[in-house]
This record gives sequence, structure tokens and C-alpha cells, in this order.
Amino acid sequence: MNQTGVRWTTDQVLALAPDAASRTAGTKLGVAGPWSETGAGSAGAVWGLCRGSGSTPYRTVVDTTGPASTCSCPSRKFPCKHALGLLLLWAADRRAVAQAEEVPDWAGTWLAGRRERAAGRAGEAAAPADPAAAGRRAERRAERITAGAVELEQRLTDLLRGGLASAEQPGYGMWEETAARMIDAQAPGLAGRVRELGAIPGSGPGWPVRLLEESALLHLLNAAWLGRDRLPEPLAATVRTRVGLPSSAGGTPVRDHWMVLAQDDSWDGRLVTRRIRLYGRDSGRSALVLSFGAAGRSPQLGLPVGLMVEAEVIPHTGAGQLRADWGAQFGAPSPIEEPPPGGSTRAAIEAYGSALGTDPWLESVPVTLRDVIPLPVMGGDWQLADADGGSALPVAPAALSRPGLWKLAALSGGGPVTVFGECGHRGFHPLTAWSPEIPGTVPLT
Repeated sequence: MNQTGVRWTTDQVLALAPDAASRTAGTKLGVAGPWSETGAGSAGAVWGLCRGSGSTPYRTVVDTTGPASTCSCPSRKFPCKHALGLLLLWAADRRAVAQAEEVPDWAGTWLAGRRERAAGRAGEAAAPADPAAAGRRAERRAERITAGAVELEQRLTDLLRGGLASAEQPGYGMWEETAARMIDAQAPGLAGRVRELGAIPGSGPGWPVRLLEESALLHLLNAAWLGRDRLPEPLAATVRTRVGLPSSAGGTPVRDHWMVLAQDDSWDGRLVTRRIRLYGRDSGRSALVLSFGAAGRSPQLGLPVGLMVEAEVIPHTGAGQLRADWGAQFGAPSPIEEPPPGGSTRAAIEAYGSALGTDPWLESVPVTLRDVIPLPVMGGDWQLADADGGSALPVAPAALSRPGLWKLAALSGGGPVTVFGECGHRGFHPLTAWSPEIPGTVPLT
């Protein structure tokens, strides 16, 4: 039991798993059999010894205020299956992991060290960088990106001159070669958009129209980069981010009770990227926190969906920028008492349209829909319709094949529900839901 007297749910624990194999292995360890000397402290710590194949049991400790964990097992995953199993046991069985007044020394040492390191990081001042050297590096990179943007403009011109209908003849190799050129120009954002263009030709009815639309957006980004000196600074910062320059958390820290609304991981062959969607209960702000894991390792930061944490986030610069860094945390998480404020499907579309005014390359915006009903439509598609019949939003194609859609349909049972997700030009991607009939937050990812 943490400081708020509330234990997590099974879904909240499993949301921390780095992959499906870890969820399966952790579930097998979420029973009392292999565990001994378990306990839960008032400051959010959970600990226990797990019997393994060797003679010495694994020492597992979890700090739920992070969350963070340590284990004497050799696993490189974070959290490991033993930490997941311990948390599952803690969530499900109060007798198996009872409240304890004292923390054993082997667990207390790690907990104390972790909190000392956190305090040290908070008090450290960043080492001053050489501004002149940093400026020279930034200038050289900007020159390479400019050269790449000019080359890309010429390739887009050649594409239009040759006719969009012939774009599928060269195959994907031409697009991959162009993307590689953008990587050489240190413009990974441009490279990613080129690869997306390469996937459009021959992708189904109407693909030339989609290719023209995406080519126009890429041309707009090139033109914005080449004319960035004439742009307002917030828009210029957005353009720098879109071409692939790193953004910085330069805003004023925002302390709030942050609702953890969604968390999902993606793998691009090099990095695991964890996207955590937050909503500030008091400020009404949305935030996107990213955490990364190299070489297939799970990202360090994991916040269970359905909990609310009093903490600071530091916003990044840029027009309409939602990205933020996770800052200082105050106390242990508590369950979300009620969903964030929401509106109709029409209001969601208007919110996306308004956001495009500050960032024309925006794929989607986070929104909460109130009183909507998931409904199947012809052709295997789905939509979320307002309960009053006013309007509806199509479910994004990427969500149609995922089990979360069926979970949403089962939760609704034909009645209205509240759904949090991302609304964009491809439709609405549901991520989390609440039902008036069933308590708690239901993750859909």
C-alpha cells in the first residue's frame, strides 16, 4: 500500500511490462508460491525474495513512487519479470504482501541510495557548455540540412514533372535512397517523411491523391526551413523540430496533479520509444512525455495508466508543443477519480483544426470524447458516434486491427462511454476509456 493507501490494479502493473514475453513471465510469478519475506512500506516501497533456479533467491525491490525497481537477477529488461510478478502479487493479495513497519536492510539500502541520487540530481547545476563551439556545430548542421532540403525540393519537382501516376514504377528503392540522403544531411525528420511517401504509391484506391497531399506538406516543411529566419520564433522552433533537430525543455516547470491517460511503446529497429500521455487536473494542460531505451531495452520511465501523480513537467519550446520532460515528483500516485473534461466528436475535430493553425504537420491532438458509442459500419470499419446522434468520428485504420477496439466495444455494450485518444486526419485512435457502469480506468493499448 502506498502513501495514499491504494494498491494498483493488474492492468496498471502489466502496463509497465517492456514486452509481451515479460507480461507472460511476470504473470506466472504473480502468485505467493515462489515468494518469501515480502512486504510493503508506507513510503511506496514493495520488496520480496523470489525463488529461482539457483540456491540464492532473487532480491526484488520496487519503488512505486517512481516507479523504479531493482533485482539481483541477470535480466536486462526493466522492469524484470520478478518485479512485475511482485507487483502483481502486491496488487492482488494483501495478505501475501502485507503492510510492514520496517524495511529489510537489503531493500532499504537500495531505496536510500535511489533517493539520495534523486536529491543530488535535483541540486546539481548543469555544467556550462562552450557557447561558441555549440554555435559552430549548430551552424554546420544547419548548412547540411539546408543542402538536403534543396536537394529534396528538386526531387519533389522531378516527381511532379514526371506525373504522380508513374511514381510506383521505380519501386521503394528510390525513396529509401532519398531518405538515406536526408540522414546524411542530419535531417532525420525529413528522412522519416520521405519513407512515408515511399509507402504510398500502389497502397490502394486514391493513392495519387494521398501522395500529392503528403508531397505538399513536405514541400511546405522544406520551404519553412529555407525561410525560417522570417518566421515567428514559436513556429521556427516547430520547424526545427519537424526536420529533426532536438527540442529542449526550456519552459517554466508546471506543477500539477497529472493524470496518466495512456502509455505505449514503439520500436524502430534502433530505439524503443515510450509515449506517455498526461493531462493536468488543475491546469487543464496536456503533455506528452517521451522515454527511450536503446538496443531493445525497455525505457526507464514508466507511469501506470489510470493513476494521478503530483509532479512537475518541463515543457519543450515550439508552437503548440505538447512534449515535456518529467520533473520532480511529490508523493505517491493515486487513482484517477474521474475522467478529464471532454466534449463531442465535432469539438474534437475543431480542436484538431485549431492546432493545425500553429503546426501544419501535426498528425493528431489528444482529446477526450464524452458520451460516445462505438459502432461498426460497412466494410469492417468502426466509428465513435455521439450518443445524441449529432456527429461521429471514424476510428483510425491503425486501431481497427488492435484488440483495444473490441475491449472498447465490450465496455460500452451499446451504451455511451468516455474515451480518451488522438484525433487526426486519419480519424480517432482510442487509447483509454471509462464507463459509468464500471469503476476505474480501462487502457485500450
